[in-house]
Amino acid sequence: MQMYLLALNPTDSVTEGFLPAARRLGLAVTVLTDTPAAHRAVGGDAYAGVEVLECDVRDFRAVVSRVSAHRRPDAVFSNSDHLQAQTALAAAYFGLPAKDWRAALRTKDKAEMRRCLAAADLPAGVAVRAAEVPAGQDPATVLASADIPFPCVVKPREGVASEDVVLVGEHAELIARCAEIRSRRPGEALVVEEFLPGTLHTLETLGDGAVRRVLGGFRTRLSAPPYFIEERLTWEPGLPAAAVAEVLAQLDALGVGFGACHTEFVLSDGRARVVEVNYRAIGDQCDLLLADLLAVPLFEWILRVHLGERLPADPWPAPAATGCLSYPYARTPGTLTAAPGPEDLDVDGVRLAYRPLRAIGTRRPVHHTNRDLLGVVRALGPDRPAVDRAVDAFVAARTWEITP
Repeated sequence: MQMYLLALNPTDSVTEGFLPAARRLGLAVTVLTDTPAAHRAVGGDAYAGVEVLECDVRDFRAVVSRVSAHRRPDAVFSNSDHLQAQTALAAAYFGLPAKDWRAALRTKDKAEMRRCLAAADLPAGVAVRAAEVPAGQDPATVLASADIPFPCVVKPREGVASEDVVLVGEHAELIARCAEIRSRRPGEALVVEEFLPGTLHTLETLGDGAVRRVLGGFRTRLSAPPYFIEERLTWEPGLPAAAVAEVLAQLDALGVGFGACHTEFVLSDGRARVVEVNYRAIGDQCDLLLADLLAVPLFEWILRVHLGERLPADPWPAPAATGCLSYPYARTPGTLTAAPGPEDLDVDGVRLAYRPLRAIGTRRPVHHTNRDLLGVVRALGPDRPAVDRAVDAFVAARTWEITP
């Protein structure tokens, strides 16, 4: 069977998750990408036997043309935030299982997501007040009549990884932040929305078109305001049933149900209010930990639903372990001059895996986003105190040096 995988830059989700899963399923894989050299340069055997072809994957018409002129597809798939609508349209063109392209568009476009949820029949207090600042329009003029309370959050309408997402406290600061973001992103639309106080969580789901399963979720610890860098994600098996139901109702309103979905929401005063919906599997190695926690072939199941198969009907056992991910990150600009290399350890029954995300000798500014991450510590253990102790001790015993 032939699978086409659409991608931009290489990611751990693809190289360590989906490509090995496709190999185990016996699939012939063709990666379509606008950066073929980057994929061909990935070391190890991740791309062994994988065909890599250049394609303008941001244009669904180019994807359809490339696939049509090559080999008949059995699945068209992507785990990229940026390519869900294009993938859905291409898969639908060939009559293959696919996400609804309209749902993919709604979740990628944060302004459209807010409009859709505001118009839906949801409980009072769930919808989030928001306003779009279209490209080329003056933020002061657009926001003059917007009913957005302070503090509020400004973000790119189609951004990812907390890039240029900033908390602001008053009107003048908001206008200044809009100008600052636009200086880096000319021609992009922005969204301004009310800040949601409370605890930040994720909900991971997987659907086959008929049934949607809740896989679980993480609690997210963020950096200090005004930025939103993810510092640690901890497995949280006990999410309130009412909160899960509220999140699922919001996903239903958006039309989300097929394939993997990673939803971020804030829990406050018993209400679950969606921050954003990423219509793909969770990333930054959380998906690798999730597969270990659930002890199921998660990546294979995700691919199988795109091949038209149903999810297993049997109940999934509750995870017997717990886990977390911790992300050391750069606080200052400069060159990374010292950092630990990859490690795999067993500490008092806790399995630890550390993987660098930035090479020594690399010089970078500070972005105040996940781009600043230096590495990821992935831990799986019998209980949360043991996992936390092992991760904290690992990070404390190692050094990451940034030289100005």
